[in-house]
Amino acid sequence: MKIAVTYENGNVFQHFGHTEQFKLYDVQDGKVVSSQVVDTNGSGHGALAGFLTAHQVEALICGGIGGGAQMALAQAGIRLYAGCSGDADTRVAELLAGTLVSAAEATCDHHHGEDHACGDHGCGHHEDGHTCGHC
Repeated sequence: MKIAVTYENGNVFQHFGHTEQFKLYDVQDGKVVSSQVVDTNGSGHGALAGFLTAHQVEALICGGIGGGAQMALAQAGIRLYAGCSGDADTRVAELLAGTLVSAAEATCDHHHGEDHACGDHGCGHHEDGHTCGHC
């Protein structure tokens, strides 16, 4: 299995469509056996689903993500864990342990207020009752 995380400076990058790097994790028998950071080479938004498919990714951990990108990932058969933040390695460990909490509503529709950053939902106080899992 291969897991991708939108990646910046060790953390989950908060805007899928603008991510410049993914950290890819190769998993065997429920354990990470290797990982690498790959550049998206300028690919953005819809093209990123193809980028992930080309790298045989089966699951994606990210922050905010728009509806079009969610549909592209679903069509590619990539499981989505959105609304995540913090340390990328920790989020992957949580996914493998079955304890990763992802938000059902992590869309980034660009119609919210200027004071709200995509994927920035604070520390465990999501409107839908989910917690961020790392507080």
